[in-house]
Amino acid sequence: MSSLRASHKILFLNTLAFTICFACWTLNGVLVTFLVERGIFNWTVVEVGWLLGIPILSGALFRLPIGILTDKFGGKIIFSILLFLCSIPLFLLPFADSFLTFAVLSFLFGLVGTSFAVGIAYTSVWYPQNWQGRALGIFGMGNAGAAITTFIAPTLLNNFSKSDPINGWKMLPITYGVVLVVIGILFILVAKNKKPEGESKNIKTLLMPLKSVRVWRFGAYYFLVFGCFVAYSQWLLPTFMNVYHTSLVMGGMFATMFSLPGGVIRAFGGYLSDKFGARKVMYWVLGSTMVISFLLMFPKMEIFTSGPGVMANNSGIVSKVTASGLVLNNNDYTIKPKVEAALTNESILPVKTSWQEIVVKENQAVNKKELLAKGVTQIKFAANMWVYVILVVLIGISWGIGKAAVYKHIPEYFPNEVGVVGGMVGLIGGLGGFFGPIIFSYLLNFTGLWTSSWLFIFVISTACLIWMHKTIINIMRKKTPGFTRDIEHINH
Repeated sequence: MSSLRASHKILFLNTLAFTICFACWTLNGVLVTFLVERGIFNWTVVEVGWLLGIPILSGALFRLPIGILTDKFGGKIIFSILLFLCSIPLFLLPFADSFLTFAVLSFLFGLVGTSFAVGIAYTSVWYPQNWQGRALGIFGMGNAGAAITTFIAPTLLNNFSKSDPINGWKMLPITYGVVLVVIGILFILVAKNKKPEGESKNIKTLLMPLKSVRVWRFGAYYFLVFGCFVAYSQWLLPTFMNVYHTSLVMGGMFATMFSLPGGVIRAFGGYLSDKFGARKVMYWVLGSTMVISFLLMFPKMEIFTSGPGVMANNSGIVSKVTASGLVLNNNDYTIKPKVEAALTNESILPVKTSWQEIVVKENQAVNKKELLAKGVTQIKFAANMWVYVILVVLIGISWGIGKAAVYKHIPEYFPNEVGVVGGMVGLIGGLGGFFGPIIFSYLLNFTGLWTSSWLFIFVISTACLIWMHKTIINIMRKKTPGFTRDIEHINH
């Protein structure tokens, strides 16, 4: 019992440190948005996308080597060093005066993202097999650290900038750096070092499982459910501010509503995967992602298109034209006048208005079936903000469940290579967090639509679902060829 209590203490420390690291990892989502909104830096949309993605890149790329170092030297040593090292670029960030300097320092403090690999390895050595799922599920809830940044950082920035609007922001990275140092000291004082038992494998043996296509398929799932979760944890704030004209604090609140449940529910995702199977859960996750991202694709818009017009019944001369109609061969033709559609921000469904505009003049000769008044149809769609928020929260919850389901697959297929396979899947997922904001910014630049990012999500989720389903069908054909033949025979 005492050993389990010691394990729980390490789990608490690991989860706390991972939560703080995750909050630092997504710092640029709030900070860069603030700096551009206030005009302190004049970065383009694409440059903003790069600055949001760069910390995620370094945190992803170094997950695998950091995971290997944790197995070799123990979690206490690696976590402590990581926390202290990553505080240094945060203390230097206030001195950044250009895009390049900001990008380099962002890359360096982004190494806090490797804390996932450290925490997974360090937590697992403290727990027996029957506790692994619960322990790692609880640790994974540290993803909710993204919600700390979106919830607290906007308010801190506003308070820091009251007395000094130009330089007040510099206190935010310093605050984050101080918190990392405090957690690092706590680790040195309280944590106990422990390494995995057994022979240490060489690098070639460790990397052998990466030849399996299955690893890359799991990586593709994680690119969506984790990488895009991280990307939107940062991308949603500028979205709300630009599309719905919210304040920084209100936009941060809405972004928190996405990232907090998506992080916390990961433990529940582990429970569902244990109860119903990870594959069935992934079907629901990918299917719901397709549906919700499709609904989120529709932007605020106003469309004009051709509607039903008025045509001449016979040839003749137009003798009179008024605002409400015209006279042709003593026959009155009434047109539908234009009436503005009453569209409010509360409108959920598109609002349609149709009218007709006369295209002929008095004394003009017209032929039978010639157009007298063209029809115009106007469709206005407000893209209701609360509907958008609810859909965003739902897709965040779906991804939170999916994150646990992906990692449930790994010990089932690679029981002796959980570390390296988990590290590679985490690396690919982290790359989703890096490429996400950059792809979103290029799509925004190309289409002019903030909702274009959801088209990317729709394509990725559809591809993952098709890949998974085709793989399962192929496995079934190999395992039960007789059953497949029977189905085909019945169909004939």
